[in-house]
Amino acid sequence: MKMAFILFDKMTLLDLAGFYEAVTWLGILKVKPQVSWDFCGVKEQVRDDRGLTIHIPHVSPDLSSYDLIFIPGGMSTRQLQYDPEFIGWIQTAQEVEYKVSVCTGALILGAAGFLKGKRATTNPSAYELLTPYCSEVVKERYVRDGNVFTGGGVSASLDLGLYFIESLTNADLARTVSEKMDYPYYKISAE
Repeated sequence: MKMAFILFDKMTLLDLAGFYEAVTWLGILKVKPQVSWDFCGVKEQVRDDRGLTIHIPHVSPDLSSYDLIFIPGGMSTRQLQYDPEFIGWIQTAQEVEYKVSVCTGALILGAAGFLKGKRATTNPSAYELLTPYCSEVVKERYVRDGNVFTGGGVSASLDLGLYFIESLTNADLARTVSEKMDYPYYKISAE
């Protein structure tokens, strides 16, 4: 499984970090064959919404070569959803199997057309902004509709990562990863 983590200026780092921390255990524990991940963006360096500078090793790659794209949120998504160059790049992920977002990253998935006819969630402050992009805005911590996974506000990123693991594998593995991260708050879906 080859994953692309999409990074951009003024993103919220916890949106990225929670999902990234959880889902990369698929590779660390060798649960899935050939698990890898890349950090991708439209320029070589971005700054998060608190000023942390992050180097981007993969600038504007064709996203169609990935199995999963992940888009974090942040206030800048409110402008990026209208940026034709950025959205055009995201649309290269049309055939990617798993499309995942946390917080207002859902606005980017929506602007790219990936939420059409789907149920989705986002940060509660952006429910109305998400409405035009999907069939139903669900006011939950995380939502799955087919192979599209969306998470609510910021800290929901970690729960979404564990839910994604559980959805791809099983509750036992999600529990194992939760324990390895010393994160006792995730509720296994089957329970």
